Amino acid sequence: MANSLVTETNQACLDACAYTCCLPSADSAMASCGQMCLDCAALCRLCELLLARGSALADRICQLCAEVCDACASECERFDAQACQTCAQACRACAEQCRGMATV
Repeated sequence: MANSLVTETNQACLDACAYTCCLPSADSAMASCGQMCLDCAALCRLCELLLARGSALADRICQLCAEVCDACASECERFDAQACQTCAQACRACAEQCRGMATV
């Protein structure tokens, strides 16, 4: 959806933040991964909302989002499941985009 508040730079970050991470697993070894993914997804949604509105707080939330996405990627990379590997790649891409937004 086009939005006049969303610049081309913001759109790249919005697109990166839009990935839905893997969900919590019944496997107790992966419980922390699932929890981290839920936290990461919630923060990415907040980042998306603030970017879409052109909020003055977006740069600070983008910095936090980058940190959380990196942590989520590191957690997901501990597991061989394809969903975890896909999530890790998406989180790394989101972190890179968010770091770029935080310095704009």
